[in-house]
Amino acid sequence: MIMLLKSEFQPKLIYSPEYNINFFGVEKLHPFDSCKYGRSWNELFAIYGKQLQSLHILPSRSISHHELSTVHTKSYLELLSSSRYLAQALEMPPLALCPSRLIDKHILNPMRLATMGTLIAAKSAIKNGIGINLSGGYHHASEANGEGFCIYSDIGIAIASLRMEGTIQETDQVVIIDLDAHQGNGLERIFLNDQNVKIFDVYNAEIYPNDGWAKRGIDLDIPLKSGTSDRKYIELLQEYLPSYLDSITPIRLAFYNAGTDIYCKDPLGKLDISAQGVLSRDILVFKTLLELKIPFVMVLSGGYTKDSYLLIANSIRYLIDNTSGIPAP
Repeated sequence: MIMLLKSEFQPKLIYSPEYNINFFGVEKLHPFDSCKYGRSWNELFAIYGKQLQSLHILPSRSISHHELSTVHTKSYLELLSSSRYLAQALEMPPLALCPSRLIDKHILNPMRLATMGTLIAAKSAIKNGIGINLSGGYHHASEANGEGFCIYSDIGIAIASLRMEGTIQETDQVVIIDLDAHQGNGLERIFLNDQNVKIFDVYNAEIYPNDGWAKRGIDLDIPLKSGTSDRKYIELLQEYLPSYLDSITPIRLAFYNAGTDIYCKDPLGKLDISAQGVLSRDILVFKTLLELKIPFVMVLSGGYTKDSYLLIANSIRYLIDNTSGIPAP
């Protein structure tokens, strides 16, 4: 076990019960657990009780159309009124038969709220050191395309919004640490020509999306083979992540895409990482960022098992116990 150092950084936890996607059971047509957000929150609340409220920020609104347009094209946002297009992007073919207004209400609006959550988490990280959004990580969405159950580029929008309001400068270094099992092709396309947003991506190269064009946007590329186990995974992360981050400091802000689809039971990630390996990965990332005093945002991204919410809660619990003023239970 890698132990965290105590830090002056204080975590804030951004969550709304409206993150959960419930669409008359239609959401079960996709393997993604669309209610893991609430399950993660409930697990943490069972541990900390009302003390968790001192860390909690409730998003008061969804992301606006204007904020979406800082990254997404007008034609793409208009395309989201097409049920057929949404069915394809969300990987749920039966949705093509549903009125688009119902899809918007029950699926897209929770995603817009979660996108706002990532922006709030980013502002919290700048102010307090750590912002955790109990959703987000839609790393397959690009300027003019949605795919892989990703419609809005929450990280891209957060960076663009922070720049527009002057919270961070165009010249500030921002890093995306993408440890979801899938290549983060949407973000790589968005920031392909942005020299001040660096992407560190560790992913299974034998599965979706295999986006060779987008790979040009990866600053440090670590493709894995299916079946990669704990030892190899953690060794690679230890070898490359600390030195990589240290080489580009000062970093104004980091986004950590903490997908739990690297888990050995995940049907889509096809890696062989144990529950302990997922926790060790997250602790290694936390420790590295804290030691380098880099403010960071954690988003949940992929995770396609019923165990996903427990893996998330375990990692966040470890972070809370080692950085917040809440005493460990």
